[in-house]
Amino acid sequence: MIKLSSKIHDLGKALMTPISVIAAAGIFLGLAAALQNPAITGDAFNDMRYPQLVIGFIRAVSGALFANLPLFFAVATAMGLANAEKATAAFAAGIGFIALHVGVNFCLKAQGITAATTTVAHLTGQGMAQTEAMMYAAEFTNTLGIFTYNMSVLGGVITGLVVMLLHNRFYTITLPTAIAFFGGRRFVPIITVLVLPLVGVGMALIWPAVAQGILWVGELIGKTGEVGTFIYATSERLLIPTGLHHIINETVRFTPIGGMTTVDGQSIVGALNIFNAALSTPGSIPDEITREATRFLAQGKIPVMMFGLPAAALAMYHTARPQHKERVKALMMAGALASFTTGITEPLEFCFIFVSPVLYILHALLTGLSFMLMQIMDVMIGNVQGGAIDFLIFGVLGGARTHWWDALILGAVYAPLYYFSFRWVILKMRVETPGRESEGELGEVTNSPQPATGTTAAVGTKPAAGDQSQVIIDGLGGVANILQVDCCFTRLRVKVNDMAQVLDDKLKTTGAHGVKRVTEHDVHVIYGPQVEKIANQVKVALGATA
Repeated sequence: MIKLSSKIHDLGKALMTPISVIAAAGIFLGLAAALQNPAITGDAFNDMRYPQLVIGFIRAVSGALFANLPLFFAVATAMGLANAEKATAAFAAGIGFIALHVGVNFCLKAQGITAATTTVAHLTGQGMAQTEAMMYAAEFTNTLGIFTYNMSVLGGVITGLVVMLLHNRFYTITLPTAIAFFGGRRFVPIITVLVLPLVGVGMALIWPAVAQGILWVGELIGKTGEVGTFIYATSERLLIPTGLHHIINETVRFTPIGGMTTVDGQSIVGALNIFNAALSTPGSIPDEITREATRFLAQGKIPVMMFGLPAAALAMYHTARPQHKERVKALMMAGALASFTTGITEPLEFCFIFVSPVLYILHALLTGLSFMLMQIMDVMIGNVQGGAIDFLIFGVLGGARTHWWDALILGAVYAPLYYFSFRWVILKMRVETPGRESEGELGEVTNSPQPATGTTAAVGTKPAAGDQSQVIIDGLGGVANILQVDCCFTRLRVKVNDMAQVLDDKLKTTGAHGVKRVTEHDVHVIYGPQVEKIANQVKVALGATA
C-alpha cells in the first residue's frame, strides 16, 4: 500500500511536465485570440496581413500542442515513473501510444465501426435522434491519423503506466548471446510493440463501459450544478497537502467529466480542451458551452489567489511577534506576489494548513464558494492558474462576454473576508503561523538525530547560495539517505531511505516554507516558484558529492 501511494505521488509529479507546457501555450493562445478580436484591436489591425499571419502561426502551434496532449501525457508518465534509463522509457511510450491506438482501431474495424459509420449525418440517417447521435459520435476521434476511441489523456496515462511496468521489468534483461544485441534497454521498445496493441484491443472491448461510467459522473456533476462545482473546488484544495490535487484537476480538464462538445465533426472532451478549442477556432463553440467548462478553470481561483490569500498573508504578518516581523515580512511578500501574479499558492498555504486545521478547512470552503459564485455570476475565464496573468489575458482581453469585472467585485469582498477571518482565528486559537512559533523553535536548532555532516543554523537565517544545497542535503539525511530528487511547480520532491533522518528545522533554514512527509519514503519540501533552480543545484551538489 505504501509503495502504491508513492507511485501515485510520482504520477502526480510526472503529469506536471505536460501541464506546465500547455499552461504556457494557453497564455500564448489567449493573447493571439485577443489580438485577433476586432473589438479589442480594431478592424484596421485585424486587416493587416503580416501581423495576422504571425498571430495565426502562434495559434496553429498552440493548437497542435493541445491536439496531441494525450501523447505528451503518455511520454511524461512513462518517463516520470521509470526507475532508470528514463529516455528509453519516453521513447518506448511514444511507440506504445501509437501501437495502443492501432490495436483499438483494429478492434473497431472488426466490429464494423469506422469514421464513416460514426458521423452524425450517417447516424441520424439510420434513424438515431440528433442528440443521441452527437453523444455517440463524440466517443470517437482521430489520434495521429488513427481512427480510435476518444480516450483523451486517460489513454495517454494508461499507455505510460503499461510502458513503465514493461520498462522497469525488462530494461536490464540479458538475452542469449545470439540475440544479446536486443537485450537491456533495446528490449523495452520491442516488448512495447508486442504488448501495447494487445492492450489496445482490450481497451476497445472495455472502453464503452468505462466511457459510460465517466459520462455518468459528468452528468451527476452537471445535474448538481453550482453544488457540484463547490464540491469539486473544495475537494481540490483539501488535497493540496497530499499532492493528489493534480489528479482531480486533470480529470475535469481532460475527460468528459469536465464537459463534451463537437467542433467540425471532432469531439472535444474536458473543460480545458473545450476552452482552448474555443480560443483556437472563434465562433465554433457557443459561449454557453464554454462558460459551462470554465466553471472548473481559472475563474474560481482569481478572487482567492489575487485577493484572498494576499490578504491572509497580511493577517499573518500583522499577527507575528514584533521581533520577527522583518523575517515574516519577506516571507509573506514573496508568497503573496507569487499568488497574485501566477496563482501559485503553496508557499502561503503551507504557512498555515499544517498548524491550523481550522484555517485549512476555512480556506478550502472559501475556495469552493468562490468557484460556485463565479459560475452563478456567469463569468467565463479559462486556463489553469488563476493569477493576474490569467485574469488579464483570458478575462480583460477576452472582452465583456467574460464578465471579468465580477471577479474584481468578489475579490473586493474576499480580501477583507480572508484578512479578518484569518486574523481572528490566529489570535483566538493562538495559531503558530510564521513569527508566532514558540521561542524554543525560533532559537538554535537542536534536533535529534543529527545528520552525518553539516552544522546547525538558526531558523530564519538563510545560508549563502553556495552553502544552501549542502544544507538541504544535510537536512534530508545526507547523500546516503537520498534516493531521488525532483520537483514540481513549488515542491522539492525527494525519495529517502530513512524518513527519521529528515530534519524539518534544518530544511527551513534554507528558505523552505514547509516540509510534508507524504509516504514512508517520500518527502516534499515547499520552496515556491524558485524550486526548479534549487532542485538543479541540489542535483549538481549530489553529483559532486557522490
